[in-house]
Amino acid sequence: MIKQIEKYPVLSLLLFVITMLGFTIDAIPVSIMEARNFISAREMLTDNHWILTTMNGDARYEKPPLPTWITAGFGYLFGMGSVLALRWPALLFLASIGISIYYLSKALELPKAHSLINGFIALTSFYIIGITIEATWDIYTHGFMLMALVQLFFLFKKGKTPLIRSLLFVVFIAASVLSKGPVSLYVLFLPFVIAYGIAFKFKGNLLHFLKLISLLVFGITLGSWWYLYVRTADPATFMAIAERETSNWHSYNVRPFYYYWSFFVQSGIWTVPALISLCYPYLKTRVTNLKAYRFSLLWTLIAVILLSLIPEKKSRYLMPVLIPLAINIGFYVNYIIREFKNLSAKKETFPVYFQFGLIGLIALFFWCIGFSLGPFLTGVVLLRFILISAVLLLIGFLIFKTLKHKNIKATFYLTLSFMLSIGFLALPFAQLQGQPSYLPLSQLSNDTIPLYSLGSVSPEAIYNYGEKIPSLKTEEGLMIPSEKTFRVLTSSLNPEAFKELNSLFTIEFKDSYDLNFSSNNHRARLVNHMYLLTRK
Repeated sequence: MIKQIEKYPVLSLLLFVITMLGFTIDAIPVSIMEARNFISAREMLTDNHWILTTMNGDARYEKPPLPTWITAGFGYLFGMGSVLALRWPALLFLASIGISIYYLSKALELPKAHSLINGFIALTSFYIIGITIEATWDIYTHGFMLMALVQLFFLFKKGKTPLIRSLLFVVFIAASVLSKGPVSLYVLFLPFVIAYGIAFKFKGNLLHFLKLISLLVFGITLGSWWYLYVRTADPATFMAIAERETSNWHSYNVRPFYYYWSFFVQSGIWTVPALISLCYPYLKTRVTNLKAYRFSLLWTLIAVILLSLIPEKKSRYLMPVLIPLAINIGFYVNYIIREFKNLSAKKETFPVYFQFGLIGLIALFFWCIGFSLGPFLTGVVLLRFILISAVLLLIGFLIFKTLKHKNIKATFYLTLSFMLSIGFLALPFAQLQGQPSYLPLSQLSNDTIPLYSLGSVSPEAIYNYGEKIPSLKTEEGLMIPSEKTFRVLTSSLNPEAFKELNSLFTIEFKDSYDLNFSSNNHRARLVNHMYLLTRK
């Protein structure tokens, strides 16, 4: 099986993502960032707002539209109500990151099997997976930028600018900018260039570098056309949004400089190998390609330093750091695959046994989760739980068996099997833990009575409803609908604004709509109360 996987590396990486998440990822509730993207995509289709993008009818210029265009395309084909279909583009870009890392590793002159390992490490890193849902724009901008960097590596390495690679570089840079502005240029492109210059030294004459700079400027300009158009078409709104977004960089979510220093933890199951891979004095004599290792290490550390310089900090901003970190981890994994049978010192063997032994234990005792699922385990659900428990029990047993025989390559691929099984077989169980008061707004979508809001309504609620929810509160004051009967959604019971409506309407409380799927992480903004108003 491993030989077949290594024989078709690109196909293996793609099928791994599709199998792991492509049929079950809709079990996870829609996040706030994701909902904003989905709403904008829906309004592209319903209102034809393809350039001057909107969310719930209001201007939404905070993010460029390329990811939303792609999402709208899938929504047109499969329906905007299908969360699974709307998440597929992000999954394909997740796969593209693994594939791009494979090609970049090959360009670094690493063996095919080693390059494939790097790709798989990226695809199973916690936050690279998580970013596909938490912030769907990020996976696009960094995915496109990584494609551009693969082309740039060859342009640096050869000291020439062939037409096809130059065009691809320009197109991918433009697509990255059109996905989330200059973010990836700062956190992925800039540290890549600095690390390359230190590790490999730049090749080529002055004319070559002038060409590269011209290609970069052309790509950025090409990707900036949307900003220029919106700045011209709706200058007042654009400037207001731009000022608000810019002020967030130094006044919102401000964290200390060292906030990102535990970045390696975001790699999830690869935390221990990630930490060891950063120990240059230890690994420098154990890698097969020292220059390539220096490059990935420098790329990782410089990216963390550049991120640390920005006052505004969030965990999800670390996602692009995990891209070079995956390559860095790959050097350590490749080393233990090659040499583990020859190691005897406990300080070298213990981290390996701990890393994979912990995964093996989780697999062996996954069935214990059944005690918390309790009444949900009936019928088909029980059969699915028995299946996943048996599969993970087998994987756990084989992990310990291969560890005993010091066959780390087999252990590594069993770890991938563990991740694939969790995604394909266990992820659907997330839908079983719904709290009893969960009530979606989608139940109202076929009702002909108009729905308005008083105050803010969460993006998740607007997406779940399936249509725009106009607000009665405007800059001019309270808007009085012309309909004789309509519904009002509000985040508070008996809001003050109803005092202005009491003389005109009979107000009747109908129900509370709670989109909190689990009671473990209850968010007040996902609870809305619905009233029926009838003109007196």
